[in-house]
Amino acid sequence: MTELFLALLGAALVNNLFLMLPAGADALRARRVRLLGPASALLILFATPLAWLLQSLLLEPLELSYLRLFVLMPLLAPLAWLSSKVLARLRPQLPQDGLWPLLLGNGAALAAMLLASQPAASFALALALGLGGGLGFWLALALFTDLLGRIEQADIPAPFKGAPVMLICAGLMGLAFLGFNGLGFNGFGLNGLGAP
Repeated sequence: MTELFLALLGAALVNNLFLMLPAGADALRARRVRLLGPASALLILFATPLAWLLQSLLLEPLELSYLRLFVLMPLLAPLAWLSSKVLARLRPQLPQDGLWPLLLGNGAALAAMLLASQPAASFALALALGLGGGLGFWLALALFTDLLGRIEQADIPAPFKGAPVMLICAGLMGLAFLGFNGLGFNGFGLNGLGAP
């Protein structure tokens, strides 16, 4: 039992698959980000107005707002497919292999859909959230990819190589983006931490 617990703890914290495999094993990371960034931006742009429309025209009139998550989550599959097909039409030279599963698991799109379907949101705010959120996700992805490229070329002490330095960099990027908190209009009735 202890061995199972240590393996679970090691996979979750020490050898985190999300942090280790895409960064170290993906030699085509720059090409993938050139594809994943715009595809995610399109997904978020398509998802937020649709979430607002579903909430306003279907769930609220039928008093089924408590089912919002169960209605919005299955919509990610066709929207991910649609955004990959639109991107394939716009940029046919980029390879599309392996894109659909990455878009399907995009938590930012689901979060944007949930924010856009808040009662305080209007259609214009949902559209602005979709456009700004998609472009922001693309920017953060591009910045983190550039940062990972710089890390791979830097002379880093052995204890910090791999996941530790990536977590430190992710934390510093989070603090940098937190510096923009309070800029602009927050029309969703949420404070900077996401709580009402």
